[in-house]
Amino acid sequence: MSKGILRIMSCFLLLSLTACAPKTQSSSNMDYDETKKMVVDILKTDDGKKAIQQLLNDEAMNEALVMDEQTVKKTIEKTLTSDKGKEFWKKVFEDSKFAETFAKSMQQQHEKMLKQLMKDPDYQQLMMDILKDPEMEKKYGELVKSKEFRKHLEKVITETLSSPLYKKKFEDELKKAATESSSDSGSQDQGSSS
Repeated sequence: MSKGILRIMSCFLLLSLTACAPKTQSSSNMDYDETKKMVVDILKTDDGKKAIQQLLNDEAMNEALVMDEQTVKKTIEKTLTSDKGKEFWKKVFEDSKFAETFAKSMQQQHEKMLKQLMKDPDYQQLMMDILKDPEMEKKYGELVKSKEFRKHLEKVITETLSSPLYKKKFEDELKKAATESSSDSGSQDQGSSS
């Protein structure tokens, strides 16, 4: 009989404990918004930020995050050449401050590219073809004859001549020419007197 009472008491105790236990919400019952809010709250804490920093500093994780260069290149090209991409860039470049900043950031690369192109025989030939085009020759002729160009040319010459470096070079060239001229006339005098 004691075994029977012991079994009944055990069952009663087990039922009592499970009935009195606090209700826990299972993960399947937790809805998406609550989970999202909880994760965001955790990430905003100092511990969450430290965990993310440690994760980003992990070399294995960095290798997994580094994307294939070819994939990135193709994605960028596809995005830039799409209709939405073209519209985006058109809007962005309407902002003069952005356009100026963008141009300044690309200036060194553009200069480097132009210098490389100027060494390229195909590019040189293309430029010569453009400059030899009768229509372009006509436009250059009109440009050179314009008052604005002449004023600009005069200003450039004046600035150049007033430059201390250029003055020194100019003086040296004049002295050199005078020396050559005097030595040429001296040798001619000797040749005619003989």
